[in-house]
Amino acid sequence: MTAISLIDIDKKNQHSHAHRLLRECLKSYGINYNEPTPIVKGRYGKPMLGEHPEIHFNLSHADGIAACIINDRECGIDCERIREFSPNILKRVFSGQEQEFFGSVPDDEKNAAFFRIWTLKEAYIKAIGMGLSFPMNKAEFILSDNGFSTCIKGYKFRQYIIRGEFVVSVCTAIDESEKL
Repeated sequence: MTAISLIDIDKKNQHSHAHRLLRECLKSYGINYNEPTPIVKGRYGKPMLGEHPEIHFNLSHADGIAACIINDRECGIDCERIREFSPNILKRVFSGQEQEFFGSVPDDEKNAAFFRIWTLKEAYIKAIGMGLSFPMNKAEFILSDNGFSTCIKGYKFRQYIIRGEFVVSVCTAIDESEKL
């Protein structure tokens, strides 16, 4: 996983930076990713390298940050700047248990808690390749002093808080040897 700072860069350029980051990361796999590199899309639109189906990648970018993950199995990544969020979204994307947990979070920690849960959900739905067509309230995460817990099987999660300003969450499919 790699992340770069994109302070004061517009959304179009953030997207370009994310793809430059992907190009750099793919070099370590011996892949020269450039404009004519065939990108194919999965059933729900997840991009894949047409000539390298064994390589899985995912990109994310937000105000001030871009992130990329490359793996030999399905993976997803999401990054967000911690900022004020709209409470109306909680009922649409948080499960009942998440909403109950969120009600107990001190007001001064709610923005960070929201984006920690949100990015975990996004990383998961991107890893499974369904994007926002997956009902986000079905991917449940509860934060704790030790990190977070989930009942999602077959995937592992990591989360990074960068400078107290950004949250980056990563989801990767577990291979058979990790299930033991």
